[in-house]
Amino acid sequence: MMKQLGRIAQLGALLILTQAVIGLPGSSLWAASSFKLGVVDPQAVLERSKAGKRALAGMKQYAKARQTILTADEEELKQLEQELKDGSSLSEQDRLKKQERFRQKVQSYQQRVQEFNQELGVKQKQLVDEYMKKISAATKVVAQKRGLALVMDKGSETTIKIVIYNRKSIDVTDQVVREFDRRYK
Repeated sequence: MMKQLGRIAQLGALLILTQAVIGLPGSSLWAASSFKLGVVDPQAVLERSKAGKRALAGMKQYAKARQTILTADEEELKQLEQELKDGSSLSEQDRLKKQERFRQKVQSYQQRVQEFNQELGVKQKQLVDEYMKKISAATKVVAQKRGLALVMDKGSETTIKIVIYNRKSIDVTDQVVREFDRRYK
């Protein structure tokens, strides 16, 4: 969802830029034979670059650590639930205490899940924001080297698909990955 929010903002800017270019068919920019266009898949840059792979691995490690905590909580809840099922020899007062403890543990577990999901969402957004700036900088360098007037985010299957079709020859994703790796070792 966080990826999509960033993509929506990019899509809005892209639509404005596209309207400006399309709205100027008689302009020298549009008519110029030197007008070159490129496309890049930022998600692929993040996933295939060395720094991006490290960042994604760090994010996975962070999520795994949180999942370990949740798994321990789940085991404790299962144990309490089993004690309640097997608790036919418990007095009514002890059974009520265990039920209350179980209810509180369930509530605490649900709150922790919600907090961890929010934390993970914030971390993902921070990662995406940070790397989109870096990917944009690397893309700019590639565009300038290749003499591209415009580079569009083509999106991917996991994000908003902006470009429906492009020739392979205008895809600069591989060059951006190399530039990204050169800049952000």
